[in-house]
Amino acid sequence: MIRTVESEQHVSAPVLAAYSYCEAVTGQQARNFAYGIRLLPTPKRRAMSALYAFSRRVDDIGDGALADDVKVARLEDTRALLTRIREGGVDEDDTDPVAVALTHAAEVFPIPLSGLDELIDGVQMDVRGETYETWDDLKVYCRCVAGAIGRLSLGVFGTEQGTRGAERAPEYADTLGLALQLTNILRDVREDAEGGRTYLPADDLAKFGCSAGFDGPTPPEGSDFAGLVHFEVRRARALFAEGYRLLPMLDRRSGACVAAMAGIYRRLLDRIERDPEAVLRGRVSLPGREKAYVAVRGLSGLDARHVSRRTVRRRT
Repeated sequence: MIRTVESEQHVSAPVLAAYSYCEAVTGQQARNFAYGIRLLPTPKRRAMSALYAFSRRVDDIGDGALADDVKVARLEDTRALLTRIREGGVDEDDTDPVAVALTHAAEVFPIPLSGLDELIDGVQMDVRGETYETWDDLKVYCRCVAGAIGRLSLGVFGTEQGTRGAERAPEYADTLGLALQLTNILRDVREDAEGGRTYLPADDLAKFGCSAGFDGPTPPEGSDFAGLVHFEVRRARALFAEGYRLLPMLDRRSGACVAAMAGIYRRLLDRIERDPEAVLRGRVSLPGREKAYVAVRGLSGLDARHVSRRTVRRRT
């Protein structure tokens, strides 16, 4: 059973300042993530902001303009910092606010910090320019950069006491991360191509005549780009359906947070499905009012109740 930490102990001024820094980073840079974590009680919101700020640092190294050898060195420095955090080697007066906040969060919540090692592994795959022949190959990458974040977040959320099947919660959190990452890959297919990256499996690209890549606002000549997108959308929907089984295992506000973040990505997926070529013309996104609506829906518990009813029907 993953325990939920609800009581908030005294937090020192240096740690509060570190958390404030992480929350500022999250508010400025997390387009979709921030909508979900606003629904959490303060201790969990702070811990999630610390996780985001550390993860953002890792991602920024991989996405930056530094030479590859410098990126590798920076990533290893970040891994060494993670080891210090894990071993309790970061003091409250440390000059790195992200390290201070994450150290405190890991003391309060049972966060599996090894998931951040997996994130670093995934970004190193980006730096090496790895491509993926099959979906099974791509899943390894997605589990590093997104599934691991799901499992880390579950350490903050916890599961409700006495929840049936709670031992599978990490599996569902991981699967939900894969669903979000595949949606990201579809949304960013043109942007990634311009950066020299291809994530969609090579055998899928070949199946739909898209092996030439996506270097312009129109699909490769003679390809079935819409067929490719719809194929990947169906895969992502299946992952969402499985991952959503996590929701009834969470307390109301943690479930609302997950439902809000996942709901935003599911609506992105709907838009991509309706107009596949939109991802080649620009970045597909949701307006703020629609994100707010999804957050309110999550807080109402509608998604969690829907999943609970569906799960009960499957058992009977």
